[in-house]
Amino acid sequence: MHKYYCLLILPLFALRFQGSCQVLTLKNAIDTGVKNYGIIKAKADYLRASEASVKEAASEYLPNLSVATQQAYGTINGQFGPVFPIGGLNAASSGPPFASQNWHAAFGGLYLANVNWDFFTFGRVQQRVNLARAQVLRESEDLEQEKFQHQVRVAAAYLNLQAAQRLRLSQQRNVERATALRTSVVVRTQNGLNPGVDSSLANAELGNAKIAFNNAINFENEQASQLAELIGINNQDFVLDTFFVYNIPAALSDSFPSKPAEHPLLKFYQSRINVSRQQEKYFNRFKYPVFSLLGVAQSRGTGFSQAYSEQSPDAYSHDYWSGIKPTRSNYLLGIGISWNVTSLKRVQHQVASQQWTSRGLQNEYERISQQIKSQHILADQKMKTAIANYNEAPLQMKAASDAYLQKSVLYKNGLTDIVDVTQALFSLNRAETNRDISVNNVWQALLLKAAAAGDFGLFENEF
Repeated sequence: MHKYYCLLILPLFALRFQGSCQVLTLKNAIDTGVKNYGIIKAKADYLRASEASVKEAASEYLPNLSVATQQAYGTINGQFGPVFPIGGLNAASSGPPFASQNWHAAFGGLYLANVNWDFFTFGRVQQRVNLARAQVLRESEDLEQEKFQHQVRVAAAYLNLQAAQRLRLSQQRNVERATALRTSVVVRTQNGLNPGVDSSLANAELGNAKIAFNNAINFENEQASQLAELIGINNQDFVLDTFFVYNIPAALSDSFPSKPAEHPLLKFYQSRINVSRQQEKYFNRFKYPVFSLLGVAQSRGTGFSQAYSEQSPDAYSHDYWSGIKPTRSNYLLGIGISWNVTSLKRVQHQVASQQWTSRGLQNEYERISQQIKSQHILADQKMKTAIANYNEAPLQMKAASDAYLQKSVLYKNGLTDIVDVTQALFSLNRAETNRDISVNNVWQALLLKAAAAGDFGLFENEF
């Protein structure tokens, strides 16, 4: 029976389903699977993160405003001489130079407001916003294509389980027929109407039927486990909708419109290209200078008097409030331009690197596009084969059923041997199996066409 199993599309996903006696419809399976699937949840979070990054990028239009205050107690010895600040670790004490070290100390305060606004950057900020928006679109398309693929996977898993259940029923009926045959053969053998070897052949046929039935049960359990796993529940006995057992799609001959650019997977790959191209533009903006507006307002307080000097070394106070009260203020306004000329070469290489990345993403897009075109052709071929098998299955079933009935009657009347009966039994089992999966294969072919067209509605609208 393995060759029939190979006709089934291997499923992948999971859904939340309460109660083994409740009928699980395909629509409920798909909706719950999309709702509970962890990867879809993760990509929805990634989308929200990228949306927040757009607001963060737009905030770069705002100037940098820094406010600082400090209050300290210490000495202010000064000395003439050059000093180079290393990492901002030197003290900012200032005072008149004395002939020798002293340890006079008082309180002091510093109050500072600083504004720095890069008001013109040759579109660098705007380009970063455009890049962030392109990333939002990429995450959105990624979420949509994941939902689409998950719908297809859950539908395939559902159909696979239903086909497995039908195969198990076919094998169960075959066991019942083999059991009835064995009972009849044993009675006739015991009465001397048939040779003893017939009962041995009947036992062998019954054993073969039981093995096939057990294999069908195992296969059904595997499919149920995969469906349960991809809907997020414990494995259980699913009761599925029989609509897909007795009905075939109505739109079998319809030619589905092919719009490759609208395929969710291709839209996602195109969004990756768009992000890379926006990245190129963003990198290119770094070769231009930046114009800035500067503003500083500062107030200082000190416990040292303006008369404090080597001649008046006692002109200072230890009082806290007189030390921290601001008594001198300064402001500064200016405009500046900064341009790292050597960055021109680095930016050139950055842009070139990103351009090659864009070309690589374009090649991936072309590969996926070709893959989808091939899937279109394969889906049409599978649909034709599935319909042909569906039309042939009832004829095969009737012929096999008639042949088995005839051989059984002939055997009971001693007009044929057990080999002919077992051969007819095998043919009937094969015909029954083909009949049970023929309808399912038509739905599988339609699902493949919908997946190739990038429109799950083509499949969903049929049930």
